Amino acid sequence: MDRRRMLTTLLAGGTAAPLAMNTLISDALARDGRTGLRGFRGDVTVNGKPARFGMKIDSGDTVRTGPDAEAIYVIGRDAFMQRGASHVAFGSGAAADLLRVITGRLLSVFARGHRRIATPAATIGIRGTGCYIEAAEEKTYFCLCYGEAVIMRTGDPSQTETVRTRHHDKPMWLRDQPGNEMMSAAGVINHTDTELTLLEALVDRTPPFAPTVGWPPDRSY
Repeated sequence: MDRRRMLTTLLAGGTAAPLAMNTLISDALARDGRTGLRGFRGDVTVNGKPARFGMKIDSGDTVRTGPDAEAIYVIGRDAFMQRGASHVAFGSGAAADLLRVITGRLLSVFARGHRRIATPAATIGIRGTGCYIEAAEEKTYFCLCYGEAVIMRTGDPSQTETVRTRHHDKPMWLRDQPGNEMMSAAGVINHTDTELTLLEALVDRTPPFAPTVGWPPDRSY
């Protein structure tokens, strides 16, 4: 299945059904591989300005989504699906490798190369991975969907943990509270293989689990 057909199948099949479908499908097929805002619904702003299709998003930018909003965007060779009520900020200059999930929910796929994701509970170093984060003040949900990550506790940077997974093998809760362990086991919640496959397709890749789980991707989470 070529990428045009895969994108059409994913988008028309309901992965991005809440988004403006006609615009998103035509944009994905006609502008495949380009960066910027690829689809959105609801109240979405970039650096405080109302979102528009194709809007450029880059280092140093901040993306906010209102309640029940959603945004899909590409920065370089990385792709993101930002859920509602979320605040995400991208570093610039010497901190260009830093992404801050200040609050809310973000599904991401990353090209090879070092990145850091800062959350209230921990900073996560990643290389060429897919991951899902739900960040809140009291705890952060983190699923390393595939790849490798080094997790460093916010309040005690000497406390680190390396995690390697292939297919949602070790989802967890992260906490930065005195008397609590940094990590505890969690289930797989609020993200799907279909969404990961869509994001990877937008940057001309497929997730490493695809040959294992077959087609269409599992949507049971």
